[in-house]
Amino acid sequence: MGKKIYRSPLFYVGDKYKLLQTLLDKFPNKINRFIEPFVGGGSVSLNVSAEAYLLNDINNNVINIHRMLCEYANKEDSFFKQCYQIIDEYSLSCSARNDIIPDNLKREYIKTYYAQYNRESYSILKNKYNESEDKNPLILYILLIYGFNRMLRFNNKGNFNLPVGNVDFNLNTKMALKNYFSIMREKNITWSSLDFREFLDGIQWEEDDYIYLDPPYLITFSEYNKLWNQKTEENLLNKLDELHNRGCKFAISNVTHYKSRINQTFLDWSTAYNVHLVKSNYISFHDNTIKKFNEVLVTNH
Repeated sequence: MGKKIYRSPLFYVGDKYKLLQTLLDKFPNKINRFIEPFVGGGSVSLNVSAEAYLLNDINNNVINIHRMLCEYANKEDSFFKQCYQIIDEYSLSCSARNDIIPDNLKREYIKTYYAQYNRESYSILKNKYNESEDKNPLILYILLIYGFNRMLRFNNKGNFNLPVGNVDFNLNTKMALKNYFSIMREKNITWSSLDFREFLDGIQWEEDDYIYLDPPYLITFSEYNKLWNQKTEENLLNKLDELHNRGCKFAISNVTHYKSRINQTFLDWSTAYNVHLVKSNYISFHDNTIKKFNEVLVTNH
């Protein structure tokens, strides 16, 4: 039986929470700096023991939320107080404190009553965020928590445009935040928001550094894959070959088969390394049914 696994309070769709024990079993026992070019929600780094952490994501909104949460790591009461003030100001439900959903709404909308109750208030808060100049990451976090599939999605104008979800600020959210605060206050973290190439090129490598990569998947359809294409896939794999030749250890997650699509580039590249099949929990914003496809973890050690 493995150690207790903690989930990031960002609750990212497709995060590695359910796969973490499989991943951790493949990681080295001794890690100097744990390095993630695509940190996303951060569930992996949350559960890895290392001397220091270099955590990066090109999505600066994700990094701003992480930075904001880390700033509250030693001010937990203040964080929840401010969260609840915003929730109450906009009349959103908060089942972590009490159940305020009317019984008639629960009867009429058996599976979607949270969405029905919060839709108008959520829309008002979303508009408030989009119209603001400071773009408060705490408000963005609350929008994420109440949003559909808890995603960060923006339109071409830079406005947050995710519809309301059928969930609220519940006990799972509160516990995930409390765990995050407890763990992160003990970690030595450097956050950055760079393209993965710039991020990796800027690292002065040290002994026992370890890189874990969970890049966008070339052959799947996710909101996070819009900036990814054949060229970026090849750039990443070439960079990993270079790091391997320098003696750096890494692990990378990827999907090799999805519906009728095959990532032949990754398949061909992976033959030089160790390939481990893993049970995937990938869900797409555009199609959230469970698909039969192959997700793998490739290591060079």
